[in-house]
Amino acid sequence: MPFTDDPRQFLTALFKAAVAQADPMKVLADHLPQKPEGRLFVIGAGKASARMAEALEVHYGPCDGYIITRYGYARECRGIEIVEAAHPVPDAAGEAATREMLARLEALALGPNDTVIALVSGGGSSLLCAPVAGISLADKQALNAALLASGAPISQMNAVRKHLSAIKGGKLAVACAPARLFTLMISDVPGDDPSMIASGPTVGDATTPQDAIRILKDWNIDVPAHVLAALGRSAPVLPTDPRLAQAVTKIIAAPSQSLEAAAALAVACDVRILGDDLEGEARELAVLHAGMARELAGSVTRPTLLLSGGECTVTRRGDGRGGPNAEYVLAAVDALAGHGQIHVLAGDTDGVDGIEEVAGAYGGPRSLETAKAQGVSVQAALDTNDAHGFFASIGGQIVTGPTLTNVNDFRAVLILPA
Repeated sequence: MPFTDDPRQFLTALFKAAVAQADPMKVLADHLPQKPEGRLFVIGAGKASARMAEALEVHYGPCDGYIITRYGYARECRGIEIVEAAHPVPDAAGEAATREMLARLEALALGPNDTVIALVSGGGSSLLCAPVAGISLADKQALNAALLASGAPISQMNAVRKHLSAIKGGKLAVACAPARLFTLMISDVPGDDPSMIASGPTVGDATTPQDAIRILKDWNIDVPAHVLAALGRSAPVLPTDPRLAQAVTKIIAAPSQSLEAAAALAVACDVRILGDDLEGEARELAVLHAGMARELAGSVTRPTLLLSGGECTVTRRGDGRGGPNAEYVLAAVDALAGHGQIHVLAGDTDGVDGIEEVAGAYGGPRSLETAKAQGVSVQAALDTNDAHGFFASIGGQIVTGPTLTNVNDFRAVLILPA
């Protein structure tokens, strides 16, 4: 699209293009195997899984299956049953649905001529909640909340989750054996590692129980003795496990593709993609990007766009309402101090930043001025992790509603020529 005189509208259009590129209805068909003969059962979990099931039935017709998605993300399917549960902290509905999925697979008594198609996306780790023996749902909820507040990267959070689960880390694939298993994934993790997407329910796990215990220690997460004991009893499904012999995994949408779609739309800009796998503290990355933008601002002769993806984290310091994308923009606004040429937008492509029904935020040259007029403080918001509260006060929130996909964070910094 041509550059407009409204930078916020322009950046929002780029975000929407990134989300649209990962729509399962657009990308799933090219990766489906030929509809198999014999029995077919469709399973899945994640924020995009119901939309993936809907897309699958467009091509296969009504299918037997069972999908778990986030509240508000269900779709009407003709044969596949869609159930909803909580994310990011699991709930009783998620545990009951996960047990039901495993029970249905067991009842099918699958054989080597049967086929299972698994539709997996980000969010599936919380939705597929089946604690191992000796661990309660309350234990899982407390651990999930502690991991989310710790600032640990998603790869390490998922490593811990796998070893306390009866379904993650390849255990769902074992429940499908000896049937043929095709897993189609939408990636929301840096590096697009299938074993990390939704904690790899259909992919073998190379991490160990000792890895999980070390991660808890590294991030100062205290857990009860019975949780540590359960970790010690963990029996991982290794990538070389013979029960995975008929398992095939494909990634059908990834953050890099969404960034490229946004870049293609920004035809009037000098586009620089900084990476699709950036991690770390949201506020620290924001300060780094703000510094880069300041350096460029004095020399650019045409609009310049810095794009990046990945998954940032927030180490919780206060009791405010905030997610990593909004905190990234908040810290950038603070670092830019009203710079007249620089605009920033960040949003989670699933439409949910943290636990709020807000995708992210926009900040520009007038954000500090507007905040002062509204009587809100950038520093106070940073101190309490209240980025959503801050941007709600100044009209800077980006709200999309359920996007039905998830390729994680989208960040854009626009530098205009002087």
